[in-house]
Amino acid sequence: MSIYDFKVRTIGGKEVSLSNYKGKVLLIVNTASKCGFTPQYEELQKLYNTYADRGLEILGFPSNQFAEQEPGSNEEVQQFCQINYGVSFPMFEKIEVRGKNAHPLFNFLTHEAPFRGFDLDHPIGGKLQDVLKDNFPEMLEGDSIKWNFTKFLINRQGEVVGRYEPTTTPLSMKEDIEKLL
Repeated sequence: MSIYDFKVRTIGGKEVSLSNYKGKVLLIVNTASKCGFTPQYEELQKLYNTYADRGLEILGFPSNQFAEQEPGSNEEVQQFCQINYGVSFPMFEKIEVRGKNAHPLFNFLTHEAPFRGFDLDHPIGGKLQDVLKDNFPEMLEGDSIKWNFTKFLINRQGEVVGRYEPTTTPLSMKEDIEKLL
């Protein structure tokens, strides 16, 4: 199985194969519009503006699984992203990224890049872990997505080469992205 074996629906409802992105470096992100990490959209767009012409594609997948921080419709999500952050990278329809109804793409991503823990030296890393431990302890189990804005970096051969938890800002990933371009 490869990243290119998956089909997804754009935020406008059109089914597309990830094989359309063969030969590109991909950054796949689960997103939300009402999360403390939502401002990462701005940095994701900066990365896209900087590297799209060199082969980077950012693929955003909204999810409402984390404290219901993505309550809007696909149309509302798209409008929010464009108006507030100028998002021009591809966005896809809202999906589940963890649990029994998780989209197969995210099951694949989390299998290929297991959860290695939060950076507890990061001021928000410890807080996020505490919030999950106190309010959503089941989310800390296993390798599934733990919160919004978990990012997966895919090389030009379609291999998952990195997983970055929400506390990792998109711009701090520049060096890793540049190595793949």
